[in-house]
Amino acid sequence: MTGRPLASLGLSTAEEEGLRSLAGRRKTAQALALRARIVLACAAGEANQMVAAKLGVTPQTVGKWRARFVERRLDGLYDEPRPGVPRSIDDARVEAVVVATLETMPEGATHWSSRAMARNSGISTSSVQRIWRAFGLQPHRAETFKLSTDPLFVDKVRDIVGLYMSPPDHALVLCVDEKSQMQALDRSQPLLPLSPGQAERRS
Repeated sequence: MTGRPLASLGLSTAEEEGLRSLAGRRKTAQALALRARIVLACAAGEANQMVAAKLGVTPQTVGKWRARFVERRLDGLYDEPRPGVPRSIDDARVEAVVVATLETMPEGATHWSSRAMARNSGISTSSVQRIWRAFGLQPHRAETFKLSTDPLFVDKVRDIVGLYMSPPDHALVLCVDEKSQMQALDRSQPLLPLSPGQAERRS
């Protein structure tokens, strides 16, 4: 018995080069490299049983990848995308997390942490972090600025910068910066609020 006739693979030059590249590259996934070697051996006219024995696979595996290549050519050798895990958080809950992050503050703190938001919203900390990343929210970050009302501010800046740019002999510059270790819950100037892609800004 000769069995059913096998479909001719009829490799083009580009297809043969692509298969040899997949089969020979060390970075190619081993499963993909094996599929490429199967097709190359089949294209050389070898029977499925001979290809299977040569490459250490079953004849069914050889038949599968031969058929996939005949049907879809090189694209048929790649794994088909698997369906993802169904979403456990619907759009309404995602919106609630975003709104709460932007428009509310936790009690006794200046900003939401992922753990605090997870407790508040009833979802996992990792889910909160994914939502924040998706919307570009970084409530843990704040940019600071200070606007001076000193009428001599420009003159003072020039004097200080001049000391650094062209200091006189034996010049000594002292800078004292006092910063409290406590978070300020009340500020004299309004905050520029957190928004998607923009950190909170405060004076």
